[in-house]
Amino acid sequence: MAGNAGVSGQRDKDLLRFLTCGSVDDGKSTLIGRLLHDCALIPDDQLAALERESRRFGTAGDDVDFSLLLDGLEDERQQRITIDVAFRFFATPERAFIVADTPGHEQYTRNMATGASTSELAVILVDARRGVLPQTKRHAFICSLLGIRQIVLAVNKIDLVGFEERSFEEIAARFSAFAVGLGNVSIRAIPLAARFGDNVTARSARTPWYHGPTLLEHLHSVEVSAGGSKGPFRFPVQWVNRPNGEFRGYCGTIASGTIAPGEEVLITGTGRCARVKEIITFGGRLDRAFTGDAITLTLGNETDVARGDLLADPDASPEFVDQFAAHVIWLSEHPLVPGRSYLLRIGTRTVPATVTALKHRIDVDTLAHLADRTLELNEIGFCNLSTAAAVAFDPFEVNRDTGSFILIDRFTNQTAGAGMIAFGLRRASNLQWQTLTVGREQRAALKDQRAAVLWFTGLSGAGKSTIADLAEKKLLASGRHTMLLDGDNVRHGLNRDLGFTDADRVENIRRVGEVAKLMTEAGLIVLCSFISPFRAERRMVRELTQPTEFIEIFVDTPLDECIRRDPKGLYAKAKAGRLEHFTGLDSPYETPEAPELCVTTIGTTPENVVEHVLDELRRRRII
Repeated sequence: MAGNAGVSGQRDKDLLRFLTCGSVDDGKSTLIGRLLHDCALIPDDQLAALERESRRFGTAGDDVDFSLLLDGLEDERQQRITIDVAFRFFATPERAFIVADTPGHEQYTRNMATGASTSELAVILVDARRGVLPQTKRHAFICSLLGIRQIVLAVNKIDLVGFEERSFEEIAARFSAFAVGLGNVSIRAIPLAARFGDNVTARSARTPWYHGPTLLEHLHSVEVSAGGSKGPFRFPVQWVNRPNGEFRGYCGTIASGTIAPGEEVLITGTGRCARVKEIITFGGRLDRAFTGDAITLTLGNETDVARGDLLADPDASPEFVDQFAAHVIWLSEHPLVPGRSYLLRIGTRTVPATVTALKHRIDVDTLAHLADRTLELNEIGFCNLSTAAAVAFDPFEVNRDTGSFILIDRFTNQTAGAGMIAFGLRRASNLQWQTLTVGREQRAALKDQRAAVLWFTGLSGAGKSTIADLAEKKLLASGRHTMLLDGDNVRHGLNRDLGFTDADRVENIRRVGEVAKLMTEAGLIVLCSFISPFRAERRMVRELTQPTEFIEIFVDTPLDECIRRDPKGLYAKAKAGRLEHFTGLDSPYETPEAPELCVTTIGTTPENVVEHVLDELRRRRII
């Protein structure tokens, strides 16, 4: 294509990346297909194939259904919806473009956010018959969060309202009133009939009252940012290339700025500087590398650089902290729970992280800040996060690449959320770890034992407390030093402010885990009897303690048996609707996948079960 040659010799200033988004059936794919057709950018053989597909899948009668040009998946064509993000490069004599056609269905919001993450302009479509919908507002807000400051409000299907100026003006006014809350955003409203090409590339005689540009004219005239090339140098290390003892190179893609041999870089993980020796690419060595270049750097002196480190401009260093505030778009069907451990991936680095506080949830319809305890699928909130180790970043509004991250569910390995960092949160500078002469090993040795956490988990009525109490009694009789933490007891004091929602349950276990950790520092054997229904929180407590200290004991009693026993009458209350969020009934229990010990209370006595527990402690030389 002729446009390719024009782009190859120029950088991002001549390339506009934009996306189409909006609600379902607003005509996003049709608009792009029509745009490509009217720019004569569809080859003859592809156009012929499109005509055949239109007869098979199309919804435009005898006309060509241009939406099929981008809806390439079979499921998309059969369901007549967009599911995946379709990227398409095209060029006109004036400019080159990369357009992302994104889905409108709410369940595919993560795909829409993917398309928006690299775009500079958003074409938000609305159906002239339906006007501005909640999904329209959600997409507009996500676009603004992701740094898009130029929006085209494409009022599509204007033909279905008789090309009325009043309908167009009302929709444009309503959207503009909403967009005031998005900050510094430029909006251009254009009436369209994408199916017929009205105001797409040529002015329509059927909208004589509209005096603005066509869509293509606006795309040609809009100012394109200079990209990241003018920002400070940022280079996330993706791979350390060490083929032999003579060569050590650091591979990755420049996120922003430029670099040349002889210039200094800061290794943010260590705070040290090194001088660039060579810039190596597949095609040879470079005198200077720019934003977007995939390169290998060699440094002039021996330095400790690892995958995930960020090399940066020493005179404009990024932040390097373990706590920060960020907007989070929640993309999982499982709600965000503050206190739960996730994996955070920023650049090429992955670290454990928790959302320490949900400061507020954002109502996408009004942009109001609402108090809440959690985020559901597709909801957006402003959160404080804490990472297990410090990470390097720039605020998202300064650098998209180094200021964005994703949260990953640690068990399913699926993307749970996407975040945009606002600013770092710094701890008080006077807080430091105090070195202690006496540690857990010395304290435990005086007691002739090893510190450990025995974590009894299972349904209510499974027998956890009975077994834990009897185990402590036997340990005490043998001269061991113990402490029993019971789920009901701690809720009378330490955790009396917590309820039984998922968020409260997570915080309950987090606090107990910290207490258990402190008690192991005293050299104690700590017995913890908690339903602890979620694997993530049991894993969090395991990671708080020493690897050999945590023993998960699953008291595997079937739900039917627990209901039959019902020692506290809780199942009866829950079934009568007088007890909400009860585990096993209307709140899930996630069974342990690999507990150190699995015991049953059916067909045996508590004394026999406890002997199994004590045998395990002896095997591990804890007693």
